[in-house]
Amino acid sequence: MNVNWRKLAQQIWRDRLIYFLLLPGVVFFIIFNYIPMYGITLAFKKYMVGDGILGSPWIGFSNFEKLFKLPDFWRAFTNTIVISLQRLVFEFPVPIILALLLNEVRRNIPKRFMQTVFTFPNFLSWIVVAGLTFNILADNGLVNVILVTLGHEKQSLLTTPSFFRPLLYFTSNWKSAGWVAIIYLASITSINYELYEAAVIDGANRFKQTIYVTWPGIRSTVAIMFILAIGNTMNAGFDQIFNLYNPVVYDVADIMETYIYRRAFSTGSDFGAATAVTLFRAVINFTLLLLANFVVRFIGEEGLF
Repeated sequence: MNVNWRKLAQQIWRDRLIYFLLLPGVVFFIIFNYIPMYGITLAFKKYMVGDGILGSPWIGFSNFEKLFKLPDFWRAFTNTIVISLQRLVFEFPVPIILALLLNEVRRNIPKRFMQTVFTFPNFLSWIVVAGLTFNILADNGLVNVILVTLGHEKQSLLTTPSFFRPLLYFTSNWKSAGWVAIIYLASITSINYELYEAAVIDGANRFKQTIYVTWPGIRSTVAIMFILAIGNTMNAGFDQIFNLYNPVVYDVADIMETYIYRRAFSTGSDFGAATAVTLFRAVINFTLLLLANFVVRFIGEEGLF
């Protein structure tokens, strides 16, 4: 393929201000995403602080072999898969439903008010959300105060394994559903309004307009978001779980990311093993991303590539 470098240079110079705006983002990814990639080699090395990453001795796949023999690793792996799949069931549809419901609000002031209410929690950090959760559900929290007042016994909700995962999905939806719904609302606004008018002429009510006009209009966006969700299967939500979990619920809450954190910083600073887990997660995520993209394209939707 022949490239006209002179013409390319002219186009770049013509759009130089746009490239200038892109520059900070490009520099950020180069510094924090691409340059640190050489650290992946730690997965195949025995890290020696004095020798550094490049000087540490190679040990092949020993870190992986050691990890695969640990029951804690497989517990974290299983929890990651289960929590991620359950997030697809209990979290992925919520922003879509919320966007469809908000789209049915015809008056601008109530619609904007509700959008603001649903979007605001996204700007709270998980530390703040965890603090609110503890104040509500802790032994001396609001829920137990109400239970005691009504003559019931206190419930240790935060240390109940069966309660932890539903708590994850509820707090995640409360915090993020409104923000994600903005993507679907933006997709809805791009639908040609004449399609709705034609549907009304054909006698379609609001529900049928949603099924036959709105849904087909946002289906490609839903497909892209689904691919991205599948591609993040091994990222089960470190910030949320790290701030909410405790050793009592490790059996149902310990995921790959929290396991990596403890391997790297809490159990003898095993950076080689932690990097091996990270690489293992990345390979699985990449494979699932390709598979999800293939499936979406196979059923007739546009994929990421």
